[in-house]
Amino acid sequence: MDAVTKDKRTTDMTIGNAIKIILVFAIPLFIGNIFQQIYNIVDTMVAGHLLGDDAIASIGATTSIYALIINFAYGLNTGYSIIMTRLFGKHDYETLKKSMAFSFAFNIIVGIFLTILVLLLLKPLMNLIKIDQEIFHDAYFYIFIICAGMLATICYNMFASILRAVGNSKWPLIFLIISSLINIIMDLIFVAVLHLGVCGLALATITAQTISAVLSGIYLFKNYQALLPTKKHFKFSIELTKDMLSMGFSVAMMSCVISLGSVFFQGATNNLGKKIITAHTAARKIIESLMMPISSIATAFATFVGQNYGAGKMERIKTTLIKVLILEIGISILFAIIIYLFGQKLLILLSGSQNEEILKNGVLSLRLHFLMYPSLAILACLRTTMQAMGHKIIPVISSCMELGLKILSVLFLIPKTKFLGVCLTEPIIWLVCMIFLVVAYLIENKKGKIYINNSSLNLT
Repeated sequence: MDAVTKDKRTTDMTIGNAIKIILVFAIPLFIGNIFQQIYNIVDTMVAGHLLGDDAIASIGATTSIYALIINFAYGLNTGYSIIMTRLFGKHDYETLKKSMAFSFAFNIIVGIFLTILVLLLLKPLMNLIKIDQEIFHDAYFYIFIICAGMLATICYNMFASILRAVGNSKWPLIFLIISSLINIIMDLIFVAVLHLGVCGLALATITAQTISAVLSGIYLFKNYQALLPTKKHFKFSIELTKDMLSMGFSVAMMSCVISLGSVFFQGATNNLGKKIITAHTAARKIIESLMMPISSIATAFATFVGQNYGAGKMERIKTTLIKVLILEIGISILFAIIIYLFGQKLLILLSGSQNEEILKNGVLSLRLHFLMYPSLAILACLRTTMQAMGHKIIPVISSCMELGLKILSVLFLIPKTKFLGVCLTEPIIWLVCMIFLVVAYLIENKKGKIYINNSSLNLT
């Protein structure tokens, strides 16, 4: 074992009890994801309790636009981290430094470009998804401020992905907790004291995100000198650039296709009125929060797969996958039971609304989504696993299927069934995409293509 892997700030996942390592790594990810969701949940709670139902609708009406933008940048970093994780597992630290140098440079360029582009196109995008004119003004200024601070979010995700690639999920969590607490305090100051409305919520969010980016960057540069790139590592390499961009854009494309479907979906939902938007927004916050344990374990397992793939330990990956799937399905069933018993109480707690129509539709959305939650658990695990093992096409195909099904829903299902169609769309998509990925994984495994040769820099 070399000096880097002996460092307690890194985790070598190629040795030891696999499930224990994954869970220990996943717990900070889960807590961190929860605190990241707190950004939006606190906004929703403050908006609902202090500003009213229209404020919730203003925030929720633009969610898909921001998700489309930020998921592109997040997808790039996820793709980069897959390569970094393999290089760390392979103990190829020189190439790891070059990949970090590429990530630093490209993220800054993409962040600046995306910020300018989005701010210029924001109003046309909002018109595209048919935001109600009664809430258009507040929705526009909320999402404008959030997008203006996009570079901070991109930088945090970049630093966090690098730390996780070398097995450190603890410190990204600590920075998120600090920034989330700041976000809560700033929300209350900007809204309750300074009366800045939804603009205050947006300002609080980007302030907190900037703090998390700065703290994580300082920690990375202070504590990982042995892994950080120097001037010579910033030299252009055709082979590395090809590997980084192909993996980064593969994952980013998958994320964007999913988010693009959400934009169409959001437009159809926005056509159903403010009360439906409010019910949908409140239910989505609960759904996204309870996705966190599933996605955290899937992300931790992807890091495990990446390191073991780099080390050539393929059988360890295969046997651990079965155990992780059983764990994920068990968690999803537990959450489904909780939602069926306490769904309405969670909606009231989150939104502060007592409107019967909002609560009725919110509960309907929750129950139908959680009926298919085990499908989502399997889908998330297999998709991240195949990405970590270098499969670019199959995860993208599953995302394209999701986009296609959402468009079909917008064109045919939702116009006929209204909000019921909105509630049914994602559960059906989860089931269909899960079946596709299970079949694809079994076929690829049988062919032996799951075990791709990764000699030299053969990272794809």
